[in-house]
Parts: sequence; structure tokens; C-alpha cells
Amino acid sequence: MIVNLPHTTTSRIAKEVMNLREAGGVVALSRVLTLVVVTRDGFEEEAIAAANMASREHPCRIIVVVEGSRDAPTTLNGQIRVGGDAGASEVIVLHAYGEICTADESLVAALLLPDAPIVAWWPHGVPRKASTTAIGRIAHRRITDSGAEPDPRRALFAIAKSYVAGDTDLAWTRLTLWRAQLAAVLDQLDPAEIVAVTVKGAADSPSTVLLAAWLTLCLNVPVTIASSTAGTGVRSVRFTRVDGDVVLTRPHDDVAELYQPGQQVQRISLPRRQLSECLSEELRRLDPDEVFGEVVRRGLQRTNLRSVTASER
Repeated sequence: MIVNLPHTTTSRIAKEVMNLREAGGVVALSRVLTLVVVTRDGFEEEAIAAANMASREHPCRIIVVVEGSRDAPTTLNGQIRVGGDAGASEVIVLHAYGEICTADESLVAALLLPDAPIVAWWPHGVPRKASTTAIGRIAHRRITDSGAEPDPRRALFAIAKSYVAGDTDLAWTRLTLWRAQLAAVLDQLDPAEIVAVTVKGAADSPSTVLLAAWLTLCLNVPVTIASSTAGTGVRSVRFTRVDGDVVLTRPHDDVAELYQPGQQVQRISLPRRQLSECLSEELRRLDPDEVFGEVVRRGLQRTNLRSVTASER
């Protein structure tokens, strides 16, 4: 069910939510958090779809603030989605224009679940410093997505520069399966025999940069990024050793291949992660991601970001 409330206020929206609950009992009461999504006009449906899928694992109240034009007349158009239109949660969409177009605490305060953690998510438009924004200050966790920005690498380094505990980025979450497989590979190798590492990935991929930074911290050896014009995200990781290189590569979207000297090629399931999967993973934890913090604060500074050419590989 979708209820539209044009030219309204947050207090009226809150009352309507209560009325819907009392009238039909269609809103789940066992919600574990409030997810505040801050996005721009035209991008909200993709974010709502991902949040709805994630809510099936984490029942929550989803508040979507769609920041409209500051030059438009000041108005707030609300929408409430419950039941089949809201996954396992309730979705409140706020289209804000004019003087109230910027998401702040006063806009969402009446709609927050009492005594429940708050998670803020910016699916598009990474703020300069998420923790100091009006929504970021009240959130327990702050999720950005540098991969959705026009200049993903630049956005990633801006996030790293402003990082505080509680921040995370979905470019990092997309690496969970890669990191798990690489950790399994490293368990079979002697780290002392690895003299260098090459991470190959899309030239503008923040996930490629983060994976290189993580390996730099893990192995304390030179790690170089090799830019690839084919595909998106990470393509392969090569561990250079005197006794022969070990390579984990993903030539296809769902299956990776592991090459080791003297052994048959191993095929490993390594699918690309959907947006809803990444968001759901981040909603499982409310404590700071300490590994991500170390990677962006220390690992990025030590990673060789020079793009090697085909003749150098």
C-alpha cells in the first residue's frame, strides 16, 4: 500500500503511520533500527529497492530523504509505503524542496524509531565529511558509496581523509568475497616467499584500490595496481614468488580461477555482489569496522597507485 501526502509536515506523516498501524496492523513492530537514506531526485527508487531487500534480514523503518532543488518553493511531499510495497519494513519518502531541501535532524526527528540505532546511507552524493553532517551526527553507522560517484577514486580518498570510527563505504563491502578467497589462498602460501603483488582492476574502481591497500597491510610487500579497461571492479590478483606466481583471476562474472605452479586450475564461485547484499551486510553490525579504518588510514598511503602499462606487466 502506498499513501501519498503532498504539501505536508513530518508530524502529519508520523500520525498517518500510526493510523495505518492501528487500522490494519500492516507495519511490523519488531524493527531493529532506523535506516535514513539521503539521496537526490531521480535516484531514490534504486535505493528503496535495495533497502527493501535488506530489510528482509533486518526489519527496520526506512526514511528516504530526497533532496530537491533549493530554488523551488519550500514544500515537503511525503509518501508512506507499507505491506508489499515496503519489504519487511515501512518506507517513508520525503521529497524536500526550497529552504528544507537539505536533510537534517529536524526533518526526520519525528519519524525516528524510539530507542533504536540509526544508520545513515548516502547511495549517491558522498558528503565532504559524513560524520559532521546533520544526519551523520545522529547516526551510529554512516555508509557511503564511492563507486557511484562521477570520480570514484577521488571520492574514496575524500572519505579516507575525513574518516572517523563508524564510517564505511560499499566499495569495501563489495570486496568481502574477494578478501575471503585471498585469505584462503594465503593460508596455503608462505608469506615470506611473496616478493610483490599486482592487483588488476578497472581504472576508476575504488574497490581495486582498497583491495591493494588491504594486501599492503597484510603482507608488507610492494603492491601495484594494474589498470584494466575491461569490465568493472577487481579482475585479478597476482602473488609474485621466486618459485612461481599464484594468480586468482575472475574472467567471468561469477566464477574465478586459481592458478598455482604444478597444480590444476581451480574454479571458485566468486559472484559480483548486488547492492542489496552489500547494504544487508553493513546493517549486520553497528560497531565500527576497524579493518576498514586501518585500510583507509594507513594502507592507502602505502599503496602504489601508479597504473602500469601492458608492456610493464
